[in-house]
Amino acid sequence: MVTYADTLQCAASVGAHRHICAFFNGLEEEHRVLGSFYKDGFDRGEKATHIVAAENREEYLKRLTEAGIDVQRRMQTGQLEVLPWTDMYVRDHRFDQDAMLASVEKVIQSGAGAGYERTKLVGHHMDWLFLDRSAVQDLVEYEARLNGLLSKYDAPVVCNYDSSKFGASVALDILRTHPLVIIGGLLRENPFFVPPEQFLAEMRERRSPRTAS
Repeated sequence: MVTYADTLQCAASVGAHRHICAFFNGLEEEHRVLGSFYKDGFDRGEKATHIVAAENREEYLKRLTEAGIDVQRRMQTGQLEVLPWTDMYVRDHRFDQDAMLASVEKVIQSGAGAGYERTKLVGHHMDWLFLDRSAVQDLVEYEARLNGLLSKYDAPVVCNYDSSKFGASVALDILRTHPLVIIGGLLRENPFFVPPEQFLAEMRERRSPRTAS
């Protein structure tokens, strides 16, 4: 069985794709599957930025330590950043697609500027997003648009989702915006992925007011 960590060690094996969605049921499962992947990146000299809920930060750092990562040293040298959602996702108390895309690009470029050959971004999305239909639409549009940005860089972005927070229709939209997916601890090409232009056109149609016949 090929695990996610084993597969992604050879970036060439995923071709030009760097945008990955991963579905888990809580932090314990996430770190059981991805802990070695996170550690391997640090051992290879990669930089990593992890976005988490502020209230989960200490538990998250503990999980990284349990994976064999010297968290304090990595953070002191700047190789590891663990940032709260509000630093990346939110502007004026709402999810802002353009601000998020700019933040992702800034993270990638700052890693390169600091001398790191590769920067990895691991994102955990805000639970409240899934209670607001408009916010969910903004989120999946952002995920589609992110593919265009990532096509310019060799920088894996892993979008971790708690499967208990949303229904099947949202899960399908999330799947359709990511060329790679981790389900059941395995990384695989995503058969549900659609080109970003096609997905965004569909979203524009969804947002358009229906005209009376």
